[in-house]
Amino acid sequence: MPVPAIELRNISKSFGSIAANKNINLTVNRGEILSILGENGSGKTTLMNMICGIYFPDHGQIFIDGKEVVIRSPRDSFEYKIGMIHQHFKLVDVFSAAENIILGMEDTGKYNLKKSIEQIKKISEEYGFDIDPNKKIYEMSVSEKQTVEIIKVLYRGADILILDEPTAVLTPQETDKLFTVLRKMKENGKSIIIITHKLHEVLSISDKVSVLRKGEYIGTLITKETNESQLTEMMVGKKISLDIDRSEPEGCEDRLVVENLNCTNSDGIKTLDSVSFTAKSGEILGIAGIAGSGQKELLESIAGLQKFDSGEIVYNNPKTGKADNLKGKTPLQIRELGVRLSFVPEDRLGMGLVGNMDITDNMMLRSYRKGKTAFLKRGAPKKLAEKVVSDLEVVTPGIGTPVRRLSGGNVQKILVGREIAFAPTVFMAAYPVRGLDINSSYLIYNLLNEQKENGVAVIFVGEDLDVLLELCDRIMVLSSGSVTGIVDAKNTTKEELGILMTKNSKGGYGDEQ
Repeated sequence: MPVPAIELRNISKSFGSIAANKNINLTVNRGEILSILGENGSGKTTLMNMICGIYFPDHGQIFIDGKEVVIRSPRDSFEYKIGMIHQHFKLVDVFSAAENIILGMEDTGKYNLKKSIEQIKKISEEYGFDIDPNKKIYEMSVSEKQTVEIIKVLYRGADILILDEPTAVLTPQETDKLFTVLRKMKENGKSIIIITHKLHEVLSISDKVSVLRKGEYIGTLITKETNESQLTEMMVGKKISLDIDRSEPEGCEDRLVVENLNCTNSDGIKTLDSVSFTAKSGEILGIAGIAGSGQKELLESIAGLQKFDSGEIVYNNPKTGKADNLKGKTPLQIRELGVRLSFVPEDRLGMGLVGNMDITDNMMLRSYRKGKTAFLKRGAPKKLAEKVVSDLEVVTPGIGTPVRRLSGGNVQKILVGREIAFAPTVFMAAYPVRGLDINSSYLIYNLLNEQKENGVAVIFVGEDLDVLLELCDRIMVLSSGSVTGIVDAKNTTKEELGILMTKNSKGGYGDEQ
């Protein structure tokens, strides 16, 4: 009989009138990987935060190794050998990996960094981590930072690991490496809980999968005995199609022409190298590439948010029939030309929305310059807020709720909905479905298709190659700031895209090929 490492019985938690969790029952055995699936706002992270001592349940019981425990703080959870790797990393940028790992540890003896580094190296060798303990956090990639977070909880002796959306910002190659490490942990008797939205990853890595819907426990299945459509139906409560309906492009005209775009960052590193392409009206142009290949810099250059060194960005204005050069223009000047470059940034709350403001006020951010007096009219933004909440099924107590109180996926819906509502002629979206559940993702894909059918030139930066192949008409691949290919999405494969993603501008391949 397997031994339950951790068992939850009838766990409930409410925030005001909103029930985040209602009588949840879960069991994770030793040497087992459990995936927790659910739509945005279904209570997954809240539940895990109670195991970690960040929240305290309103009622219910938690058992570790068959004994009932009370977890009132993160310190308590550490004592029970529970460690959580959060979606947003909690690291000190100017410290090294080793300093972050031992930060906050109680040590009765003399502080000995050298001894700690030896222990960190031992953990890395045991599980196959690739990390330099002396490297500063600000010099690291996203996957390296995640590795530091995982080693940090292992260093503290964690036997039960919880990972919140661990692959949200990883490339396919980095995800494979992480899964190899997790399988080794499982072999060593660790219990692992993964919160995720990605169904193919659930089927690949987990032994069991538990589904939550609107704060309630729906059921647990043996992973090898289920499939994507069954899990989707459990998550959403109804059958939904997992096919993206791609229409044929019609009436395509060159809307945005980019020629020989070059860009250098503040450290003198070239981020865009002679990038040239055309975005056409009535078409979705996908942009693929390993994280940090220049996607962000390209979209910010077009939107006027970043200065570029040389090159041309020409917008063919459908209203005036003129070709307008966007070089050197501010974002406001670009908008005044009639160009709607709707930009959904990677950092939703950092660049796109103001967390302390409510949904209506965030709608007003796009239109406050039109106000003739100090007192802005709230009628139209309020109607827009209500429409976005209704159309995109945003889970919120009301449009007066501060955006920071919403789940990450609901924040994303508001941002995408607001941008599309302003009827752009060019719509740029960077990772618009990152962190969204499958139902919400398909709502966004349908919105992008609607924009395409309305004659908008859609530029879609995505990380899921399957989606890029299904949704887009053409796909441009960036590698180290250079265009390594522009392909017809209907006549290419994931493997071909993968080769282009690791190709360098000189025609050779990087280390990952």
